[in-house]
Amino acid sequence: MIALLVIDMQNAYFEDPALAAQQKDVVAACNELVEAFASNGHKALLVGTEHEQDKSTWSLNMLDDDQGFIFRGSEQARFVPGLAIDGLPQLVKTRDSAFIGTDLLSRLRNWGVDEVVLAGVSTHNCIAQTGADAFARNIRVTYAEDATGSENTRAATDMLRILSDEYRQRVQSNAEILRRIGD
Repeated sequence: MIALLVIDMQNAYFEDPALAAQQKDVVAACNELVEAFASNGHKALLVGTEHEQDKSTWSLNMLDDDQGFIFRGSEQARFVPGLAIDGLPQLVKTRDSAFIGTDLLSRLRNWGVDEVVLAGVSTHNCIAQTGADAFARNIRVTYAEDATGSENTRAATDMLRILSDEYRQRVQSNAEILRRIGD
């Protein structure tokens, strides 16, 4: 079973001008995958980052800068307009990897998932960290090239090359992924 993880498609990330320029295309590509996964009997999960204002969930860089980000219930924490979210289960994380401090592995095991397709933002941070942690848990990974975005394209390209070479993780277009899942 293959599951789709749509990661951090939240307003806060698209405040960055480089990601804002990619928003329309990334949302459309994510929606294409969500629809195809649902129509072919595969699972999809929305993953978002949220933090508490009391600093209890802040990462080291947030603590060092004494500046929080994406507070629970804020407009920044909402999924971007136009993203297909109706009826999809959601997972909240506080770290780059969707595996750290969450029940993601249990959910994937309950669904019988042995491969995840990763979509969303940012390729070189949260997408890459989730992919590396999936590898450590013996879950195969495919990066949805059309449905991922990054404010640092060089870092994203380098990260995907490393993960592809070292962990044998695929980078595929939506069309290639859709062929594999039967759409």
